Amino acid sequence: MRVWLPSILLALVLCGLSAAMPVLEPLFHWVEPDRQRLIYDRESFLFLLQNHLTLVVISAAIGSLVAVAGGIFATRPSGRDFLPLVSQVASIGQTFPPVAVLALAVPVLGFGEAPILVALVLYGLLPILRNTLAGLEGIDPAVREAARGMGMSPMQVLVRVELPLAGRVILAGIRTSVTINIATAAIGSTIGARTLGDPVIAGLVNGNTAYVLQGAILIGLLALTTDSLFEALERTWDRRFSPQPAMT
Repeated sequence: MRVWLPSILLALVLCGLSAAMPVLEPLFHWVEPDRQRLIYDRESFLFLLQNHLTLVVISAAIGSLVAVAGGIFATRPSGRDFLPLVSQVASIGQTFPPVAVLALAVPVLGFGEAPILVALVLYGLLPILRNTLAGLEGIDPAVREAARGMGMSPMQVLVRVELPLAGRVILAGIRTSVTINIATAAIGSTIGARTLGDPVIAGLVNGNTAYVLQGAILIGLLALTTDSLFEALERTWDRRFSPQPAMT
Protein backbone atom coordinates (compact mmCIF):
# COMPACT_ATOMS: atom_id res chain seq x y z
CA MET A 1 0.00 0.00 0.00
CA ARG A 2 2.89 2.36 0.77
CA VAL A 3 4.14 2.00 -2.82
CA TRP A 4 0.83 3.33 -4.16
CA LEU A 5 0.49 6.20 -1.67
CA PRO A 6 2.29 8.89 -3.75
CA SER A 7 0.12 8.04 -6.78
CA ILE A 8 -3.07 8.24 -4.74
CA LEU A 9 -2.08 11.58 -3.20
CA LEU A 10 -1.16 13.06 -6.60
CA ALA A 11 -4.46 11.84 -8.07
CA LEU A 12 -6.39 13.47 -5.24
CA VAL A 13 -4.49 16.73 -5.72
CA LEU A 14 -5.18 16.62 -9.47
CA CYS A 15 -8.91 16.05 -9.04
CA GLY A 16 -9.15 18.59 -6.23
CA LEU A 17 -7.29 21.24 -8.22
CA SER A 18 -9.47 20.59 -11.27
CA ALA A 19 -12.63 21.02 -9.23
CA ALA A 20 -11.37 24.03 -7.24
CA MET A 21 -9.81 26.00 -10.11
CA PRO A 22 -12.47 28.79 -9.92
CA VAL A 23 -11.59 29.31 -6.25
CA LEU A 24 -8.01 30.07 -7.25
CA GLU A 25 -9.00 33.07 -9.35
CA PRO A 26 -7.26 35.58 -7.02
CA LEU A 27 -3.93 33.82 -7.66
CA PHE A 28 -4.26 34.31 -11.40
CA HIS A 29 -4.87 38.04 -10.90
CA TRP A 30 -1.14 38.29 -10.25
CA VAL A 31 -0.51 36.92 -13.74
CA GLU A 32 -3.12 38.99 -15.59
CA PRO A 33 -4.08 41.88 -13.28
CA ASP A 34 -5.79 43.84 -16.06
CA ARG A 35 -8.23 41.13 -17.15
CA GLN A 36 -11.69 40.57 -15.77
CA ARG A 37 -12.02 37.00 -17.07
CA LEU A 38 -9.26 34.84 -15.60
CA ILE A 39 -10.70 31.32 -15.22
CA TYR A 40 -11.43 29.28 -18.33
CA ASP A 41 -15.13 28.43 -18.14
CA ARG A 42 -16.24 27.08 -21.52
CA GLU A 43 -15.99 23.55 -20.11
CA SER A 44 -15.41 22.33 -16.57
CA PHE A 45 -11.85 21.29 -15.83
CA LEU A 46 -13.06 17.94 -14.48
CA PHE A 47 -14.79 17.23 -17.79
CA LEU A 48 -11.67 18.20 -19.75
CA LEU A 49 -9.53 16.03 -17.47
CA GLN A 50 -11.84 13.05 -17.93
CA ASN A 51 -11.88 13.42 -21.71
CA HIS A 52 -8.12 13.95 -21.89
CA LEU A 53 -7.47 10.87 -19.75
CA THR A 54 -9.94 8.78 -21.76
CA LEU A 55 -8.13 9.57 -25.02
CA VAL A 56 -4.76 8.66 -23.49
CA VAL A 57 -6.03 5.41 -21.94
CA ILE A 58 -7.74 4.22 -25.13
CA SER A 59 -4.72 5.04 -27.30
CA ALA A 60 -2.38 3.37 -24.78
CA ALA A 61 -4.52 0.22 -24.72
CA ILE A 62 -4.61 -0.03 -28.53
CA GLY A 63 -0.94 0.86 -28.91
CA SER A 64 0.15 -1.60 -26.22
CA LEU A 65 -1.87 -4.43 -27.75
CA VAL A 66 -0.46 -3.81 -31.25
CA ALA A 67 3.14 -3.18 -30.15
CA VAL A 68 3.38 -6.10 -27.70
CA ALA A 69 1.79 -8.44 -30.25
CA GLY A 70 4.25 -7.20 -32.88
CA GLY A 71 7.16 -7.66 -30.50
CA ILE A 72 6.09 -11.21 -29.62
CA PHE A 73 5.65 -12.10 -33.30
CA ALA A 74 9.06 -10.68 -34.25
CA THR A 75 10.84 -12.69 -31.53
CA ARG A 76 9.29 -16.05 -32.50
CA PRO A 77 11.25 -18.29 -34.88
CA SER A 78 8.56 -17.86 -37.56
CA GLY A 79 8.66 -14.06 -37.33
CA ARG A 80 12.33 -13.19 -36.97
CA ASP A 81 12.65 -12.40 -40.67
CA PHE A 82 10.07 -9.65 -40.16
CA LEU A 83 11.91 -8.00 -37.25
CA PRO A 84 13.44 -5.15 -39.33
CA LEU A 85 10.07 -4.48 -41.00
CA VAL A 86 8.20 -4.36 -37.68
CA SER A 87 10.74 -1.91 -36.22
CA GLN A 88 10.63 0.30 -39.33
CA VAL A 89 6.83 0.49 -39.35
CA ALA A 90 6.78 1.56 -35.70
CA SER A 91 9.56 4.10 -36.30
CA ILE A 92 7.61 5.68 -39.16
CA GLY A 93 4.70 6.28 -36.78
CA GLN A 94 6.90 8.36 -34.47
CA THR A 95 8.83 10.23 -37.16
CA PHE A 96 5.56 11.70 -38.44
CA PRO A 97 4.74 14.81 -36.36
CA PRO A 98 1.34 14.52 -34.65
CA VAL A 99 0.23 17.70 -36.41
CA ALA A 100 0.93 16.08 -39.78
CA VAL A 101 -1.06 13.00 -38.77
CA LEU A 102 -3.96 15.25 -37.77
CA ALA A 103 -3.78 17.10 -41.09
CA LEU A 104 -4.06 13.81 -42.95
CA ALA A 105 -6.69 12.26 -40.65
CA VAL A 106 -9.14 15.17 -40.37
CA PRO A 107 -10.32 15.04 -44.02
CA VAL A 108 -11.05 11.32 -43.59
CA LEU A 109 -12.32 11.13 -39.99
CA GLY A 110 -13.62 14.66 -39.48
CA PHE A 111 -13.08 16.93 -36.48
CA GLY A 112 -13.20 15.66 -32.90
CA GLU A 113 -11.56 12.85 -30.98
CA ALA A 114 -10.98 10.30 -33.77
CA PRO A 115 -8.03 12.02 -35.53
CA ILE A 116 -6.11 12.70 -32.31
CA LEU A 117 -6.74 9.10 -31.23
CA VAL A 118 -5.09 7.87 -34.45
CA ALA A 119 -2.15 10.23 -33.91
CA LEU A 120 -1.69 9.08 -30.30
CA VAL A 121 -1.72 5.40 -31.24
CA LEU A 122 0.87 5.90 -33.99
CA TYR A 123 3.02 8.16 -31.84
CA GLY A 124 3.03 5.75 -28.90
CA LEU A 125 3.93 2.52 -30.72
CA LEU A 126 7.71 2.83 -30.92
CA PRO A 127 8.65 3.01 -27.18
CA ILE A 128 6.43 0.04 -26.38
CA LEU A 129 7.68 -2.05 -29.31
CA ARG A 130 11.33 -1.33 -28.58
CA ASN A 131 10.95 -2.28 -24.93
CA THR A 132 8.98 -5.40 -25.80
CA LEU A 133 11.77 -6.54 -28.11
CA ALA A 134 14.44 -5.64 -25.56
CA GLY A 135 12.61 -7.42 -22.74
CA LEU A 136 11.97 -10.64 -24.65
CA GLU A 137 15.40 -10.72 -26.30
CA GLY A 138 17.08 -10.09 -22.93
CA ILE A 139 15.80 -13.28 -21.33
CA ASP A 140 18.52 -15.87 -20.74
CA PRO A 141 18.09 -18.71 -23.30
CA ALA A 142 18.81 -21.18 -20.51
CA VAL A 143 15.58 -20.09 -18.81
CA ARG A 144 13.59 -20.96 -21.94
CA GLU A 145 15.35 -24.28 -22.27
CA ALA A 146 14.59 -25.11 -18.64
CA ALA A 147 10.91 -24.29 -19.20
CA ARG A 148 10.78 -26.49 -22.29
CA GLY A 149 12.56 -29.23 -20.36
CA MET A 150 9.72 -29.13 -17.83
CA GLY A 151 7.30 -29.98 -20.64
CA MET A 152 5.86 -26.52 -21.28
CA SER A 153 4.41 -25.74 -24.69
CA PRO A 154 5.64 -22.64 -26.58
CA MET A 155 2.51 -20.76 -25.48
CA GLN A 156 3.05 -21.73 -21.85
CA VAL A 157 6.69 -20.63 -22.05
CA LEU A 158 5.56 -17.25 -23.40
CA VAL A 159 2.76 -16.66 -20.89
CA ARG A 160 4.30 -18.19 -17.77
CA VAL A 161 7.99 -17.41 -18.26
CA GLU A 162 8.83 -14.83 -20.92
CA LEU A 163 6.12 -12.21 -20.36
CA PRO A 164 6.49 -12.17 -16.55
CA LEU A 165 10.27 -11.76 -16.86
CA ALA A 166 10.03 -9.14 -19.62
CA GLY A 167 7.04 -7.38 -18.07
CA ARG A 168 9.11 -4.82 -16.14
CA VAL A 169 10.82 -3.64 -19.33
CA ILE A 170 7.55 -3.63 -21.30
CA LEU A 171 5.88 -1.55 -18.58
CA ALA A 172 8.72 0.96 -18.80
CA GLY A 173 7.99 1.35 -22.52
CA ILE A 174 4.28 1.84 -21.90
CA ARG A 175 5.16 4.37 -19.20
CA THR A 176 7.25 6.39 -21.65
CA SER A 177 4.58 6.18 -24.34
CA VAL A 178 1.75 7.27 -22.05
CA THR A 179 3.73 10.15 -20.54
CA ILE A 180 4.56 11.48 -24.02
CA ASN A 181 0.96 11.14 -25.17
CA ILE A 182 -0.43 13.05 -22.19
CA ALA A 183 1.28 16.14 -23.56
CA THR A 184 0.61 15.25 -27.19
CA ALA A 185 -3.14 14.84 -26.58
CA ALA A 186 -3.39 18.56 -25.83
CA ILE A 187 -3.03 19.42 -29.52
CA GLY A 188 -6.31 17.60 -30.14
CA SER A 189 -8.03 20.79 -29.00
CA THR A 190 -6.98 22.41 -32.29
CA ILE A 191 -9.36 20.07 -34.16
CA GLY A 192 -12.30 20.05 -31.78
CA ALA A 193 -11.34 17.35 -29.26
CA ARG A 194 -12.19 18.28 -25.68
CA THR A 195 -8.91 18.03 -23.74
CA LEU A 196 -6.87 19.98 -21.21
CA GLY A 197 -5.36 21.68 -24.23
CA ASP A 198 -8.55 23.77 -24.54
CA PRO A 199 -7.50 26.48 -22.06
CA VAL A 200 -3.96 26.46 -23.47
CA ILE A 201 -5.18 27.03 -27.04
CA ALA A 202 -7.73 29.61 -25.89
CA GLY A 203 -5.05 31.43 -23.91
CA LEU A 204 -2.66 31.51 -26.87
CA VAL A 205 -5.36 32.77 -29.22
CA ASN A 206 -6.59 35.48 -26.84
CA GLY A 207 -3.23 36.38 -25.31
CA ASN A 208 -4.42 35.25 -21.88
CA THR A 209 -1.50 33.78 -19.91
CA ALA A 210 -3.80 32.73 -17.05
CA TYR A 211 -5.65 30.30 -19.32
CA VAL A 212 -2.37 28.85 -20.57
CA LEU A 213 -1.14 28.31 -17.01
CA GLN A 214 -4.34 26.57 -15.95
CA GLY A 215 -4.11 24.02 -18.74
CA ALA A 216 -0.35 23.57 -18.43
CA ILE A 217 -0.48 23.02 -14.66
CA LEU A 218 -3.15 20.32 -14.95
CA ILE A 219 -1.41 18.59 -17.87
CA GLY A 220 1.87 18.57 -15.95
CA LEU A 221 0.20 17.26 -12.81
CA LEU A 222 -1.56 14.54 -14.83
CA ALA A 223 1.80 13.48 -16.29
CA LEU A 224 3.37 13.35 -12.81
CA THR A 225 0.45 11.32 -11.44
CA THR A 226 0.61 8.85 -14.31
CA ASP A 227 4.38 8.49 -14.04
CA SER A 228 4.08 7.84 -10.30
CA LEU A 229 1.36 5.24 -10.96
CA PHE A 230 3.58 3.36 -13.41
CA GLU A 231 6.52 3.52 -10.99
CA ALA A 232 4.38 1.87 -8.32
CA LEU A 233 3.16 -0.70 -10.85
CA GLU A 234 6.73 -1.54 -11.89
CA ARG A 235 7.81 -1.98 -8.27
CA THR A 236 4.84 -4.25 -7.61
CA TRP A 237 5.68 -6.28 -10.72
CA ASP A 238 9.29 -6.62 -9.55
CA ARG A 239 8.22 -7.92 -6.15
CA ARG A 240 5.90 -10.48 -7.70
CA PHE A 241 7.86 -11.76 -10.68
CA SER A 242 11.56 -10.95 -10.25
CA PRO A 243 13.71 -13.97 -9.35
CA GLN A 244 14.60 -13.96 -5.67
CA PRO A 245 18.25 -14.38 -4.69
CA ALA A 246 19.13 -17.74 -3.24
CA MET A 247 19.56 -17.94 0.51
CA THR A 248 23.03 -18.85 1.73
